Amino acid sequence: MKNFSNRRHARRELVIDRYHGYPVADPYRWLEDDTAPEVIKWIDEQNTDFEQYISQYPLREELKKRLTNLWHYEKVLSPTFVGGKYYTWRNNGLQNQNVLYESDTLDAVGEVVFDPNLLSEDGTKAITSNAFSPTGRYYAYGISSEGSDWETIHILDLQTRLNLPDELHHIKFSTIAWLMDESGFFYSRFPDPKTDDVLKAEALNNEACLHMLGDSQSADKIIHKDSSNPEWGFDLYMSEDKKWLFMASGMSTLYKNHLYFKSMENLDAPWQVISDNFEEGYTVIGVVNDTAYIHTQKDAPHGMIFSMDLLAGTGARKTVIHDQGEMMEHYTIANDRIICSFLHHAANVIKVFDLSGRHIRNIDLPCPGTAYFDKPTRDNGRHIDLFISFSSFLYPGTVLKYNLEKEELTTYFTPKVDFNFSDYETIQDFAISKDGTKVPLFITYKKGMEMNGKNPTILYGYGGFNISMAPSFSASSLVWLERGGVYAVGCMRGGSEYGEAWHRGGMLESKQNTFDDFIACGEHLIAQGFTRKEQLGIFGGSNGGLLTGACLTQRPDLYGAVVVAVPVLDMLRFHLFTAGRYWVGEYGSSDDAIQFEFLMKYSPLHNVKMNVTYPASLIMTADTDDRVVPMHARKFAATLQAADGGDNPILIRIEKAAGHGMGKPTTKIIESSADMFAFFSANLLSE
Repeated sequence: MKNFSNRRHARRELVIDRYHGYPVADPYRWLEDDTAPEVIKWIDEQNTDFEQYISQYPLREELKKRLTNLWHYEKVLSPTFVGGKYYTWRNNGLQNQNVLYESDTLDAVGEVVFDPNLLSEDGTKAITSNAFSPTGRYYAYGISSEGSDWETIHILDLQTRLNLPDELHHIKFSTIAWLMDESGFFYSRFPDPKTDDVLKAEALNNEACLHMLGDSQSADKIIHKDSSNPEWGFDLYMSEDKKWLFMASGMSTLYKNHLYFKSMENLDAPWQVISDNFEEGYTVIGVVNDTAYIHTQKDAPHGMIFSMDLLAGTGARKTVIHDQGEMMEHYTIANDRIICSFLHHAANVIKVFDLSGRHIRNIDLPCPGTAYFDKPTRDNGRHIDLFISFSSFLYPGTVLKYNLEKEELTTYFTPKVDFNFSDYETIQDFAISKDGTKVPLFITYKKGMEMNGKNPTILYGYGGFNISMAPSFSASSLVWLERGGVYAVGCMRGGSEYGEAWHRGGMLESKQNTFDDFIACGEHLIAQGFTRKEQLGIFGGSNGGLLTGACLTQRPDLYGAVVVAVPVLDMLRFHLFTAGRYWVGEYGSSDDAIQFEFLMKYSPLHNVKMNVTYPASLIMTADTDDRVVPMHARKFAATLQAADGGDNPILIRIEKAAGHGMGKPTTKIIESSADMFAFFSANLLSE
């Protein structure tokens, strides 16, 4: 490890806030202003320091070259069948963005329909929301720039291959639901923002709208809005037969929403209520003969499905699939079958039921991993194939095809990666957390590895927002494995691995459990002889950045290196910026006296201690991240640099023209991965 002595100390100012009578200093408040010349100068200096440090290591270029090679394999996503054509997103390996192809058959690659790489030279424009019209005449798609969550919707005429003049602005996280006659579609938007700065633009007073092709956006009909609840957002969905319109309204990232419906025959009729009390979440899976099948976790912590006769209004509900005792993650309806995926010890299992809820069979997957599926392809009123995206740590992204008529599973596409997967293995183990809870832990390493406690190890985690860490493929992690490293993933409380109780066990006042679980995973890796403290690194992004930031401040003695990426770190002010208010249900808010107390106890920014020797630390963020604004990373880096009592590198890398990660171009993924693994290598590999 090479030390970095050119440690900068940012200017401090006297800023003290009072939370319920408790004074809290915020000396780097000035680093919240993204456009201030002093902040821009600080960013440039910090990036110069990082570049100066990382360029000491020739391994960085070697890693970048190898990562480029590992990423250079064909990637294919699940096809969509509409209008007698197959539409498939493909990537030849190193293209910054995937390209949409059209073909007559599944066997043919076909011709290019839309290439997002032509939208910008650096690949920073990406396709986000998108939807084909019912006959495949049109394709509505949203474009995001530089990783922003804001998007602009365009409409491509698939016959002429030309865009219609329509452009819809001020859109974020919107669904697109086409009318049956393809004359328009439903979507949601926000009013014109008061600023062009994506880091300051408010997303309030969402409106559910109907856009008719050829009209200006100002002429769009507002289907629903609620000025008395400006923080609510609205999503519109249609049944596959286009007879029924559904609207979900939510106000946080928690799976809690209102759900309404009405007949498409009378759009001006009042909404009929399925749920309107934010008790739990409700999702329409599909409609069969005017009977809706709906998923909920109401009185079912692992999820259940009930049916409801829409013609009878908000009448009786019949339970179809009971809570199975394992988390129900994905679901769809096809040919009078309900197909669901469940989490069994953090890996997906797919089961097929009939409409009465009788279990018919399982769809066997290649190995424990992650399986995702959406709506199946449909032709002449019958569903044909269900495409399943599957991957695991040593099983790169594969598309499986389940024929719904023959009930047969075959492989549609298998990538060819330049890596000898048979030389490696993944095991599942369980760490014991502070309170005795068993925490699933996946560990991947080279077969025959000696458990001598000297293997450089990276432990990854997330632990929040009801998101599971089922085994999934990352080409970037392969470069670490082939250099003798161990790659481990913990499944902490806060995720969905064991249902809502597991989620609630790592949120609000119980958030400390998430950190205790992750710390236990690290200690388990040491106890089992995989590694030692000096060679244990941790990594997490977004909510996972909060995780690694908290574990860094709570147990600085446990790690040799820490990477904190696009993180949430100021737990007293996160809700004041962009999407932060939607996380209050998960984290709590400093506006509440009781919640302030538990937030203050673990908030990474507020728990950095003076003159502590912190491990080598790299904070990674992006200048246009409008989901988790970069002020978190900047203030934390300045605080850690000023407080650290050792001589390990404390660095921040602020990526330009990049956001939270959505639509990130391949070149930027490779560059940031090379920098991260070079940093880990410099600080974890034996001298």
